[in-house]
Amino acid sequence: MAHTCPWWLGYFLISPLRKFSQNPDRILAPYLKPGMKVLEVGPGMGFFSLSIAKQVGQSGQIYCVDLQEKMLSALKKRAAKVHVDSIIDTRLCSTESLKVQDLHGQINFALAFAVCHEVPDKTKLFKEIYDSLKTDGQLLISEPIFHVKREAFNATVKVAMDAGFSMVAEPKIPKGHSVLLKK
Repeated sequence: MAHTCPWWLGYFLISPLRKFSQNPDRILAPYLKPGMKVLEVGPGMGFFSLSIAKQVGQSGQIYCVDLQEKMLSALKKRAAKVHVDSIIDTRLCSTESLKVQDLHGQINFALAFAVCHEVPDKTKLFKEIYDSLKTDGQLLISEPIFHVKREAFNATVKVAMDAGFSMVAEPKIPKGHSVLLKK
């Protein structure tokens, strides 16, 4: 049974202390360039979103899709404080769909960080992400090792590969099982 992270836990997830073990700039720098369009699934309050926005710059765009309005509201406020709100497009999704059909074939890079284990229909999730990506677009998945067992992570990767993705690498991200996939 999938479980959604409570919105109030988002405040702990954006703690500056987290950057010591999971620095967003360092984790994402190999995949991002100015001008890219990025899809972030389950951004919460924007731990990775603000870094992504800075890395893609004013010529880029990040679409942050979350199930919880309170998470997106906090993300918008944080983005405005650091002047990247014009780069970030927040979208409320549903348990049935990411609601990104209008992004078909437009996304260069997608991020699903510590969220796949919360999604009840992973087949639908990966189909929607796959469809949103450009040819050769990439998806980085990372799941917390303290919450998701290796076998469950491997099963998630299999669902993604069944949706059409191919494996590129298994980046080392602290405290996570991680994989980089390509359309």
